[in-house]
Amino acid sequence: MSEDSNRSVGEPAQTLSREEKQALLHVARQALCEYLGEGKVYDFKTDSRALLQPGAVFVTLRQRESGDLRGCRGEYMASRPLVDSVIHMSIASATDDPRFPPVTIGEVADLAIDISALTPLRPIRPDEVVVGRHGIRIVKGGRSGLLLPQVPARYGWDSEQFLNWVCRKAGLPDNAWRSEGIELYGFESEGWGELDEAGD
Repeated sequence: MSEDSNRSVGEPAQTLSREEKQALLHVARQALCEYLGEGKVYDFKTDSRALLQPGAVFVTLRQRESGDLRGCRGEYMASRPLVDSVIHMSIASATDDPRFPPVTIGEVADLAIDISALTPLRPIRPDEVVVGRHGIRIVKGGRSGLLLPQVPARYGWDSEQFLNWVCRKAGLPDNAWRSEGIELYGFESEGWGELDEAGD
């Protein structure tokens, strides 16, 4: 890997103000309420340059009391404005996570929302992965898997465990990241949630 590409993995995620983060959390919750309650896709109008820039996000839903996962969906390529990505991934996290039944409108009040805004993916070597800093996407053939930077920190994994688990997420055997023909990409993210102090 070139020195330039190595630096690009370490580019910080787009920094948003506290007000912009709070606005996106409001957008995510309103998107859930309108879609699950009325079948409508929330139409949020803004002239904020930060919210209208292209952005890739993951939206995670958790049970407010227990912290248990209730749904998570996202996209790793910035193909639309950040605010639109939040709207669509909020809906997808509630309706299109195959691990869970669809969220109902009655559940929304008991869910906490987390948003992670991703930097562009860049090739990364296994020995460059820093737990707590990098998220990982692995690709082999028609299989792929992605885990966000906060996942290994939540479970106390080291870098090797993290790489093994992203292999499992892709339906690949542990240690597949050591084999030939593997594509490994790293990224960083800026994450915030409704339960964070001050929304930061």
